[in-house]
Amino acid sequence: MTAAVAVAAGAFTFAGPIPAAHTAPRGVIQQGMDRLVGVDRHPGALAAVRDRHGRTRHYTAGVGDLRTGGEVPTNGRVRIGSASKMFASVVVLQLVGEGRVELDAPIETYLPGLVRGKGIDATRITVRQLLQHDSGLPDYTDSMFKSAGDFLPYQHVYLEPRALLDLANARDDARAAGSGWSYSNTNYLLAGLIAQRVTGRPFDELVTTRVIQRAGLRDTYAPGVGEEEIRGRHPRGYQRDPATDELLDFTRMDPSWGWAAGHLISTPDDLNTFLRALLDGKLLKPAQLAQLRTTIPTRPGSDLGYGLGVFSTPLSCGGVAWGHGGDIPGYSTVDAATDDGRAATIVVTSLNGSVKDESVAADRAALLDTALCAN
Repeated sequence: MTAAVAVAAGAFTFAGPIPAAHTAPRGVIQQGMDRLVGVDRHPGALAAVRDRHGRTRHYTAGVGDLRTGGEVPTNGRVRIGSASKMFASVVVLQLVGEGRVELDAPIETYLPGLVRGKGIDATRITVRQLLQHDSGLPDYTDSMFKSAGDFLPYQHVYLEPRALLDLANARDDARAAGSGWSYSNTNYLLAGLIAQRVTGRPFDELVTTRVIQRAGLRDTYAPGVGEEEIRGRHPRGYQRDPATDELLDFTRMDPSWGWAAGHLISTPDDLNTFLRALLDGKLLKPAQLAQLRTTIPTRPGSDLGYGLGVFSTPLSCGGVAWGHGGDIPGYSTVDAATDDGRAATIVVTSLNGSVKDESVAADRAALLDTALCAN
């Protein structure tokens, strides 16, 4: 969930022609799923695709457990990494709608004295800039994970949010607030802290009662303190050890370092349900939903935009899709939904950095585009 990893997982860029999926989408999508797995690719994959009429089809490919050879469970639970940012953004925007947070107020108003460091002035950084990755704040994960192998020492380590903030405050690579989009997990760490400060309630409780329960998500939850297992049916997640070239079972881990920026567990179907509830106006008031959908470019001249916790990505068949994927050791998710009812989520059971055939990332992006355009 470093900046580079999260950007790759957070949005998809269509590459290549769409197969003729309009007449036989199930077969084409299954073929695309099968291409994602293999010796040099991901161990397993699972997906849920919802058409504009509300019908959902599930897909699996590969192996769910390399030790036993067990199948990938249909709609199994997975760690969703930075897709959690959509949930955190909704919590903060709900508080905006209730008049408890102001989007354009400085973060110093809500977290006095907490955000500091070289080149940082918390009186000039707004809540909106946090949610839009336009704050210029350093990413605390850049101090933790400089390479794929750096994940291993943190597999079973619990870190408090304030300890993560200390890592960000110690960095010296801040940019000026408002100078353009720059992905930083620190932004959503602070969003979670703001939500806690103004409500007096734990962030996990807020995301559970305000988003998970309100959207009717049956298989989504925030892991408790020290909870390393994934509840219920799930595929195993793997991380390659660069020292030995071995795929390690990384399913059991402490995700506390992700916290509000990336620690939730969900399923492909629940992510689609969440996206539909979000775009259909069931989670936010119209004014806050409009703010969420107001984007800035992720780089000059790019047609990939970022709103308040969501990417806006053009589809090859016209229109745009909204979503936010995520990477965390063991699992990588891409997801998106359209305004007319379509939604798709595809999860693979290792990070892109753990595969030897790097072309698989483009294949997954193209498959997500296909799944949306074929339905």
